[in-house]
Amino acid sequence: MSPLRLFRVVAVTEALTWALLLVGMVLKYVTRTTDAVVSVGGMLHGVAFIAYCLTTVVVALDQRWPVGRTLLGLVSAVPPFVTLWFDRRSERRGHLGTSWRLATERPTGTLERPAAWLVRRPAQGLGVGVVAVAALTGVALLVGPPVG
Repeated sequence: MSPLRLFRVVAVTEALTWALLLVGMVLKYVTRTTDAVVSVGGMLHGVAFIAYCLTTVVVALDQRWPVGRTLLGLVSAVPPFVTLWFDRRSERRGHLGTSWRLATERPTGTLERPAAWLVRRPAQGLGVGVVAVAALTGVALLVGPPVG
């Protein structure tokens, strides 16, 4: 799977889970019918948010994004549906390649080494990604939901 395809799948998933969470909030706070959708949508969105952030970092390292673009990519996960805009903008500007640079190039920095390992071993990389998302989700659950 190319950086473009992976980023697109995760960005769209993050946006879809935002939609589910917003529908749940409408059902809970406007129609006062149920809060079950918020619980499920919130958990799914949290997982998708973490996966999007991790994917953004790996793609940014592989595609040699500057810090500003990387931060914009990460921040785009906060407002609803902005990951879709960032994905399309990045593709139009040529910031999402169709091949992994680190699959063939020698990593040049401390952060590129683990990214290269993930890219060169896709099955193990997927496993590490799933474990990382699960671990970070567990930490988020321990910390608790954001409160005002």
